[in-house]
Amino acid sequence: MSARAGTRSSALRSPAQIPLRAFADADLPGELRTTRIPLLDGSPAVPGGFPAKAFAGEVVPFGVVSFREGHDLIGVHVRLTDPRGGESLHRLSPLADGTDRWAVSIALDEEGPWRYRFEGFSDDFATWAHAARLKVAAGVDVPVMAALGAELLARAAAEKDRPQVQRRRLRELAETLRAGDPAATAAVAADDDLATVFAERPLMTLRSASADQHLHVDRTRAGVGAWYEFFPRSEGARRLKDGTVRSGTFRTAAKRLPDVAAMGFDVIYLVPIHPIGTTNRKGRNNTLTAEPGDPGSPYAIGAPEGGHDAIHPDLGSAQDFRAFVRSAQREGLEVALDLALQASPDHPWVREHPEWFTTLPDGTIAYAENPPKKYQDIYPLNFDNDPDGIAAEMLRVVQHWVAQGVRIFRVDNPHTKPLRFWEWLIRTVNEADPGVVFLAEAFTRPAVMRALAAVGFQQSYSYFTWRNTKAELEEFLTSISHDTADYMRPNLFVNTHDILTEYLQFGGRAAYRIRACIAATAGPVYGVYAGYELFENVARPGSEENIDNEKYEYKFRDWRGAEERGESLAPLLRRLNAIRAEHPSLRQLRNLETHWSDDDAVLVYSKHLDAEFTGTGRADTIIVVANVDPHSVRETTVHLDTTLWGVTPGEPFEVEDLLTGSVWTWSDHNYVRLDAFAEPVHILKVRDRA
Repeated sequence: MSARAGTRSSALRSPAQIPLRAFADADLPGELRTTRIPLLDGSPAVPGGFPAKAFAGEVVPFGVVSFREGHDLIGVHVRLTDPRGGESLHRLSPLADGTDRWAVSIALDEEGPWRYRFEGFSDDFATWAHAARLKVAAGVDVPVMAALGAELLARAAAEKDRPQVQRRRLRELAETLRAGDPAATAAVAADDDLATVFAERPLMTLRSASADQHLHVDRTRAGVGAWYEFFPRSEGARRLKDGTVRSGTFRTAAKRLPDVAAMGFDVIYLVPIHPIGTTNRKGRNNTLTAEPGDPGSPYAIGAPEGGHDAIHPDLGSAQDFRAFVRSAQREGLEVALDLALQASPDHPWVREHPEWFTTLPDGTIAYAENPPKKYQDIYPLNFDNDPDGIAAEMLRVVQHWVAQGVRIFRVDNPHTKPLRFWEWLIRTVNEADPGVVFLAEAFTRPAVMRALAAVGFQQSYSYFTWRNTKAELEEFLTSISHDTADYMRPNLFVNTHDILTEYLQFGGRAAYRIRACIAATAGPVYGVYAGYELFENVARPGSEENIDNEKYEYKFRDWRGAEERGESLAPLLRRLNAIRAEHPSLRQLRNLETHWSDDDAVLVYSKHLDAEFTGTGRADTIIVVANVDPHSVRETTVHLDTTLWGVTPGEPFEVEDLLTGSVWTWSDHNYVRLDAFAEPVHILKVRDRA
């Protein structure tokens, strides 16, 4: 016999040779991977084993697949450990029959690192009560069921940590069961109060536990906020008699803050405020030759005046910037600053650290490209030669701005830097200040975007900008609210200084209204770029960018005049942000559910929050019905799963349109008419029922 065959034969031992403890002790650590009560596919979960994410006040669904052999019933808990070490136990409920999935929603209010694990057990009382109800009704094994029930209740009564009143009642019921009366046995098995007692403190055997998992709760602004982007140099800029332009400053830009705050925005986002290089400076509309007075792209960072830790002299001083931050804070706004890790050819880094860039065979430094786009005024960083040196400098830069009062960074093109670098940088910054928030501006492949979120970015740009049809939006909204919500928080920007989609270019004012309504209600974080409220929709030919792009020139806008003439979207933005403030369901990410309509251009979704989570004692339900075709009037029937907010199908309920004040009686099937040119969207509040 060959050695190979002999090895195979030795593995086929008789049953007597197999150590029985391998099965009997299977619930002990280090033994078999499975337990008597398996706990599988737990959530929240993040690819790669990184901690899941939540924000203070977020309602987080915890779920797990759990079952046992046979017909005995089980129970499942999730044990939470808060940042201070306090523990709480939460009972999960079974979901749809046949799925073996259990879930519970929990509001997490304390910032910091949490731990959780799932615990499964055989629920002895529930098993007995279920069997007793069936068998007594059928007249089967009645004395046996009574005796088993008495034994269970006596065991529970002997538990010394139960309240004395409860123990006394359990002993009394045990005596009742010992009498063996079928009617009394059936009554005990169907006693709702008794079921509640054992739901709160069950009789457990065959206990199992999952491994500990980690979840980090960020401050609320990391997950909830309305962003407004602007260029400080344009706010207060003046055209002089000789045709040149005097730049706006932080002091003049601060005068715009009250209007931004009055529209209900929470975050004022500034593009880079640093000195701008002159070598290869871009002119208007991204031309290769700058004319005298062209300010250049703020993303071409660095000049003799300084680099990433310096302020463009036209904008003011460091003291002026700090005053701007304080002005924003007084208005209830938080300042977010662009973090663009790249350099103009004039940046001090180019002279002091040429190894941080890519040198071509002809001795020149490679400039940035995003084919077919070319950025001749920018050198990208190369992390291959001195990654530690670059990392140390980037950390210094971030810490410098944190010291100036900035705690939110919008990171430009993070997907062009090593993932490992971002994991290190964000972790290091947050260890010193857990409240610093990083937004990833990464319009790239899904795997890369999700990886950036998993390793630490608290917010992420998304594909929302390009999801415009009903089918596209249904898929997108379902994905962000369910598939990736454990770690990826989308910031639903409707446009940016670089992105003017065809939908906005050709959809007219209706398109602007529709996109704002969806962005403000579908996600707890959204943003607009200044000029959106003025319907700036003329593109540079052949591109998805505004013509006369503000990246390359000053913009002069008549904000108040446009509103006085009825030509501004500001009143709608003001109303949308007020609705968001009034309705806590809109400040959640994971609660969006899509519904149905008979029209392929009418999108329907709802956001619901149970009364226990709203802080008002009342449930909050919003239904959004949007005509996403900005060129048409649509009439159709919408079909709602009203059970999501506790309404029986067919039962009427009142809804109020929060945009118009109209009130209707609805049910699960409803006629709607949406005129893209007048009222393209309903934002409906489900009114309290008597």
